[in-house]
Amino acid sequence: MSEQSSHSPQRAVEQALAAARSDECVVIADETSSANLRWAGNTLTTNGVSRSRQLTVIAIRRAGDVAKVGVVSRAGVREDQIPAIVAEAERAAAEGTAAEDAQPLATPHDVSSAVLAAWDDPPTATEIGIFSAFARDLGDAFSIAASGARKLYGFAEHQITSSFVGTSTGLRLRHDLPTGRVELNAKSADMTKSAWTGVSTPDFTGVDVLGLEAGLAERLGWAKRTVELPPGRYETLLPPSALSDLMIYLYWSAGAKDALDGRTVFSKPGGGTRVGEQLSAQPISLLSDPAAAGLECAPFVIAHASSRDSSVFDNGQLVGRTSWITAGRLTALGQTRHTAGLSGLPYTPPIDNLIMEFEGSDTSLPDMISRTERGLLLTCLWYIREVDPQTLLLTGLTRDGVYLVENGEVTGAVNNFRFNESPVAMLGRISEAGATEHTLPREWNDYFTRAAMPPVRIDGFNMSSVSQAS
Repeated sequence: MSEQSSHSPQRAVEQALAAARSDECVVIADETSSANLRWAGNTLTTNGVSRSRQLTVIAIRRAGDVAKVGVVSRAGVREDQIPAIVAEAERAAAEGTAAEDAQPLATPHDVSSAVLAAWDDPPTATEIGIFSAFARDLGDAFSIAASGARKLYGFAEHQITSSFVGTSTGLRLRHDLPTGRVELNAKSADMTKSAWTGVSTPDFTGVDVLGLEAGLAERLGWAKRTVELPPGRYETLLPPSALSDLMIYLYWSAGAKDALDGRTVFSKPGGGTRVGEQLSAQPISLLSDPAAAGLECAPFVIAHASSRDSSVFDNGQLVGRTSWITAGRLTALGQTRHTAGLSGLPYTPPIDNLIMEFEGSDTSLPDMISRTERGLLLTCLWYIREVDPQTLLLTGLTRDGVYLVENGEVTGAVNNFRFNESPVAMLGRISEAGATEHTLPREWNDYFTRAAMPPVRIDGFNMSSVSQAS
């Protein structure tokens, strides 16, 4: 291993491990750089760049089959502070209780040489130049919007986090995670009509800003006619973004530990989990794959703390393509090695992307609109909250455009609604789905951006009340 810079995250990992006196130790150094643009009323307003570093020390004390863990995370750590942080983690371990998720730590023999590559390279960084082509196209979009009496608002962000994981067992892993997103909102000149769109991108290559603006212009055009509708159950078309917000919440709720404890919709009456049950008659698959093109994420576990679905003992364990739902049947739940032992199911840790596929479909959203006799087109959701974990009943609001479809055409905008729906029950009412495409969730994109979903047709989507939200 080559000598590292005195300020490098690799050196911080090595210094922390050298200072450790506990039986075992895991150290994670995360270095993050970010850049952003913001605009309002067809004018760029601000831009900026930032860098940050976080060091996490996980001290483990073992006595036979019992392990105690202490975890300390700090930002902006200087070299001379590292021994004190290690000592603090070791004190926490000494004073802690036995960890129920205790497992052996991974070793270099558990990891392929391909994953071990690039430890010595400097952290990858982003900078404001990432937006060069995007900003030029955005300027053209401003001009087009202004000529059509529209105003554009929004922001673009790009971030790269380089994570370095080192353990006292000799494991050294590194992963660079680029994350980018664009949110674009168009408003009419009188500010009474609004439409939203967004895109996820790892590198801002090929972001079609003019195409996004054209789509928003079309939606504002639809809103020239407004229709008041009462609450009720409607045939509803969900584009990929709106679907992703519901499926991500389902994914976050699909932990094996909570299911085993009888706490969720995935709990089997009388004990156990619902793995193996049919959730939809349609050939729907919901999966995660760290190697999915354009949605790449860490191919190994990076766990800064233990939770019901994550374990610090699993740091460095490899993850691969996992199908959570296969041909409509529940096939896996997110879990640690500890909960895999309890459930008797394969070890399937959570992965930082989510993909829904509908076997054999190449249908587009416009195709689905053209086949709709009467229904709603629901473009995006917000303020989603859980009502009942036993059924995964969610409530939330529609925003920035709900449209009426009649005889194969969008005929106007309708009022906003509060909805009450379970994404699990909703799977059983999907009557049609289209081709999968990369998308950006509206509600959850602060936490989760790597998603690919199809447009879907839902029978009887429950609009429980009219909302005054705009």
